Amino acid sequence: MRKPIVAFICVHNSCRSQIAEALGKHLASDVFESYSAGTETKPQINQDAVRIMKQLYGIEMEKTQYSKLISDIPEPDIAISMGCNVGCPFIGRAFDDNWGLDDPTGKSDEEFVQIIKEIRTRILQLRTKLRHIET
Repeated sequence: MRKPIVAFICVHNSCRSQIAEALGKHLASDVFESYSAGTETKPQINQDAVRIMKQLYGIEMEKTQYSKLISDIPEPDIAISMGCNVGCPFIGRAFDDNWGLDDPTGKSDEEFVQIIKEIRTRILQLRTKLRHIET
């Protein structure tokens, strides 16, 4: 049976959605495939996110990820908005969930860690939910 494709979407695909993709691959690749994308791209992933994810989990996001448009990823089975407080991206369909997370860009390391831990919690919850649907 094919694993569901989960897309984590935010406008620029440089911070929250990239963190979610990395944690999804790290914590839930046995249950779903993780992708991130945006309606715009940035030349590189947020460097604070890259640094803190490496410190917390040993994940080197820039080695396996880059900023992508929605058209660059496979059609998702589940589309999750990271939070529409910056502006909600239009992806041509309704989102399955909006995690409502603040963008930590330009904020303190403590705020980054808080957002990363919240994303980790939600990834694990999604993993548990999808695992139960599968059985």
